[in-house]
Amino acid sequence: MDKSFEEFNSRRIYTTLTSEIIDTTEDYKLLQTIFDNIETIFEEGEQYTKDKISKLTKGQQAIFSIWMLQAEVNNGGFNQFYYNSSGQFSEMAKDGLEYIGAEKLAELVEKANKTYSDIKAELDSKDDGTIESFSESYEDNPLNDFDHKFYELEKAENLDSLQIVFIRENKEEFIKQKCS
Repeated sequence: MDKSFEEFNSRRIYTTLTSEIIDTTEDYKLLQTIFDNIETIFEEGEQYTKDKISKLTKGQQAIFSIWMLQAEVNNGGFNQFYYNSSGQFSEMAKDGLEYIGAEKLAELVEKANKTYSDIKAELDSKDDGTIESFSESYEDNPLNDFDHKFYELEKAENLDSLQIVFIRENKEEFIKQKCS
């Protein structure tokens, strides 16, 4: 396990991607390579902002927002996704899923976005900024119903593979000049 942490921490991060880099990056490293590249537009410690991500190519936006969605939902469900700042990318994630061809996941995220919109005021009224209020936000929360469906569809649509194929077939979206 120490070796894998060492390998991860010493991975090469490209500020600029080329067709050759994408072609020679192994599938299991490709999504991380793309995400790392996108992160280079941010200063160390700078928060991700919808404004800055919106200036990227549609493909970069898709991979970034899907990454954020997967990370949050796989860690703490849709409730966590919307609770954290990553929730600002909810529409972009739906659009990104559609863009790469993950239609069923896009439909699920659209429904989750609508549900969140319907209950946002109630959730906000109970949020006092403590871990206790965050934990309580899971109680009787209709967003919980989307979590298991997401996990099933993520496997059924093979979300990582869809993204890898999309990147390899649309390299120009990832080798274009990024915003600054």
